[in-house]
Amino acid sequence: MTKIALILALVASTAALGACTQTERGTAIGATSGAIIGGAVTGRAGGALAGAAIGGAAGYLIARSDRSGYCIYRDRNGRRYEARCR
Repeated sequence: MTKIALILALVASTAALGACTQTERGTAIGATSGAIIGGAVTGRAGGALAGAAIGGAAGYLIARSDRSGYCIYRDRNGRRYEARCR
């Protein structure tokens, strides 16, 4: 039952990201994924919290841009590019 709840939480959090910037999406997806992985590996809430913190930080660093007003996106071939945030 716990695995089903985790999957539903991931789907719900991903669906709620429609109005976020690319950086916010990257942070949220990283934190959610990290929490799921940390909780699954350790089987404890502390592991899920640590995974969320690490995943959120990694997601932020991957999705952010050094230029103000710009975000990093991926095209359909998986290549990263930088453009104005939507």
